[in-house]
Amino acid sequence: MTQVDVLLGLQWGDEGKGKIVDVLSPQYDMIARFQGGPNAGHTLEFDGKKFVLNTIPSGIFNEGIMNLIGNGVVIDPIILKRELDNLKKAGHDPVATGKLVIARKAHLILPTHQLLDAANEQKMGAGKIGSTLKGIGPTYMDKTGRNGLRVGDTTLPDFKARYAKLVEKHKEILSHYEFEYDLAEKEASFFEAIEFIKNIPHVDSEHFVNSYLKEGKKVLAEGAQGTLLDVDFGSYPFVTSSNTTTAGACTGLGIAPNKVGDVFGIFKAYCTRVGGGPFPTELDNEVGENLRQVGHEFGATTGRARRCGWIDLPALKYAIMLNGVTELIMMKADVLDGFDTIYACTHYEYNGETIDYMPYDIISIQPKPILKAIEGWKTDLTKITKKDQIPSQLADYIAFLEKELEVPIKYLSVGPDRMQTLTLK
Repeated sequence: MTQVDVLLGLQWGDEGKGKIVDVLSPQYDMIARFQGGPNAGHTLEFDGKKFVLNTIPSGIFNEGIMNLIGNGVVIDPIILKRELDNLKKAGHDPVATGKLVIARKAHLILPTHQLLDAANEQKMGAGKIGSTLKGIGPTYMDKTGRNGLRVGDTTLPDFKARYAKLVEKHKEILSHYEFEYDLAEKEASFFEAIEFIKNIPHVDSEHFVNSYLKEGKKVLAEGAQGTLLDVDFGSYPFVTSSNTTTAGACTGLGIAPNKVGDVFGIFKAYCTRVGGGPFPTELDNEVGENLRQVGHEFGATTGRARRCGWIDLPALKYAIMLNGVTELIMMKADVLDGFDTIYACTHYEYNGETIDYMPYDIISIQPKPILKAIEGWKTDLTKITKKDQIPSQLADYIAFLEKELEVPIKYLSVGPDRMQTLTLK
């Protein structure tokens, strides 16, 4: 029996997972998204076109590959319908080709989940989490509170009654906020989208994925967000509402731990973060702004400016440990092309000590990064197409990272297009 390889982000999200899934897809028979919701924005560029996927797995543009939205994902039917409509206009129709299926056990994001999200952020004011306001958190709360609605429920004769019951609960909660809203228009779009997604095959993802493995077919599990946003192991409470680690692939698809094969960990050559929360290596200065502009560091889903900083090795080591990473993929090395000197955080000064790991509390006690200076390569990496064209300074940087992280870097991204990806190993 074959195993499921897992691909996920090792930082605070936005590492470039969509591009790499697209690049690796031809090696697999199925791409399976295992957690998160439409707060994800996976950007893919090829043939002079740019696509942003929110819910659909990033293997959707490759021929002959099945794409599964797993049970660990939360689905906004309105956004999914819009996403599929836009793909169809661009000449890609995964519904017609049968390349897309949805897990029956995946939970639905209701319009009132988004209202609850917005009302809560408004009430928190300056202390807000920095939610994308997509209703992700409230949906996962209903899931764990055993109140949620699932994709499989849409085919039941009492679905609307179940919906009405949950909406009444949400309205009761909203009555305790000073928050105005109009539900009618959003509700009409919701039920229209529900009818639409009934045309997409619904499957029991646990049986579906394991049947592929029994047949010797290869499956790649695609994560969203990043390890440092994991609800258990991230910078809580400034995290997402799902398990973004390898363990999340098991619960988000229905596979046993011994079915996990290679774990591909993706990281940027520097570091970014969206929204609130701690960020030890953040550069709130001209250098950080330079990284933001050169790297086009604005959210694919929200358009929000990303906070930028130097690479954080204690955080990366932590993420590698949690996920059991077997191979690394470094993204956006080209963004550092113009720097004479770049820096890497190797340790933290924390509570009077020098440490090389991420401690429990990095919010009330902020770690001070200890930085190592590294010579820049001052070369336009976007033009290189072969491993032997890599400048010696970048090769030294890669060797330094591999020694520190104790995992090989297999792929190097030197631009946004799928062709701008070098195989190093």
